[in-house]
Amino acid sequence: MKIVAETIEEYISKVEEPRRETFRTLYESVTKTIDSDFIPIMQYGFPSFVVPLDLYPEGYHCTPNTPLPFVSIAAQKNFLALYHMGLYADQNLLDWFVSEYPKHTKYKLDMGKSCIRFKKMNDIPFALISELMQKMTAKQWVTLYESKFKK
Repeated sequence: MKIVAETIEEYISKVEEPRRETFRTLYESVTKTIDSDFIPIMQYGFPSFVVPLDLYPEGYHCTPNTPLPFVSIAAQKNFLALYHMGLYADQNLLDWFVSEYPKHTKYKLDMGKSCIRFKKMNDIPFALISELMQKMTAKQWVTLYESKFKK
């Protein structure tokens, strides 16, 4: 299921019911707690939070002149997804998240390298997601990105 949208609000409005309000709550959980230097935009077809070019002019090495991605949220066919590049890049942050997750939900963590998949709409650990968003600033992300990925 691919949602085609120009704006974040349009994307949210196209998320299928009954997942739309859960998606909106997930998006708002991120918005309210993420470092204010990250800005919300549509990137790669998803609502995303990026380091803007005025803060990091070098942008994303894979697509020059593109803001550095950090977090994206997507409504996929069978789940909602939170893509968090900090979890992919920072082993300590990943270890913290994996150890905290069971304290917030009875369901097993379903995760890829940066993708957290939520299949149960009534059991998304919003408080944990909010806490995760506060663990890394945009400046910390740029420093980590440059040390791990930039060639």
